Amino acid sequence: MGAISLYAKPSANFEQKLAASKALLQSAAALYSPLTQASSLGAEDMVVSHLIVETGIASSIFVLDTRMLHAQTLVLVERLEARYGVKVDVYQPDPLVAEQFVRENGADAMYKSLDLRKACCDFRKMVPLERALAGKKAWITGLRREQSNARAEVHDVEQQNLLIDGQAVTRAKINPLADWTQGDIWHFISVNSIPYNPLHDEFFPSIGCAPCTRAVTLGEDVRSGRWWWENENAKECGLHVAEEPPAFESISRISSIPIKEIPA
Repeated sequence: MGAISLYAKPSANFEQKLAASKALLQSAAALYSPLTQASSLGAEDMVVSHLIVETGIASSIFVLDTRMLHAQTLVLVERLEARYGVKVDVYQPDPLVAEQFVRENGADAMYKSLDLRKACCDFRKMVPLERALAGKKAWITGLRREQSNARAEVHDVEQQNLLIDGQAVTRAKINPLADWTQGDIWHFISVNSIPYNPLHDEFFPSIGCAPCTRAVTLGEDVRSGRWWWENENAKECGLHVAEEPPAFESISRISSIPIKEIPA
């Protein structure tokens, strides 16, 4: 059975949730410019991209290609662009930083310690993320409260006061799917024939880097396949949960490479 057959069961008040999500996106576009979507190319983010196009709001879309993603994930960039007629910015980590990290710690460093795993996430995700968000007033995510305990308190709009490279930055995070269920997500995907990662049909509800993602069994938490060797309270990369600085101190906060740009 595929993910749609298994999970496409909308909430009784789904239409109200959908209307509220569209209204939130429209409000965010009016209040924050420039605005962008951070897409992991997971099911939730494909829904968000669809809603961005459907509502017609002014928002770019970007993807963090960690250079360790599944091939099935990367194919979705072209499918997303072809389906919606949009351009997707793709950001990668600095190859020299990646080579140094692997040379010093091994290709399997993420399994060796929590500090090394977080360091890997930092230069592959966090550093490119800040380049992608530079100059943006707000960013849109596919976070849902149902996803994990760490995300149970997600708000529709979150104001972030950050210190980046010694500069104070205020930025809003917009979470239009915060109260959607897994059933809502897959119902919307089914109704709108939204492209999605085929790994979802192989029991990968949450998909990240290939070494850090596994399939789950029915009944397991949707994020249990991410960093499965770690304690529950460690299972975030830092994109959506504040982290302490990683052990890999040679990382530069401006070392990232935008390899595809949305034209002005």
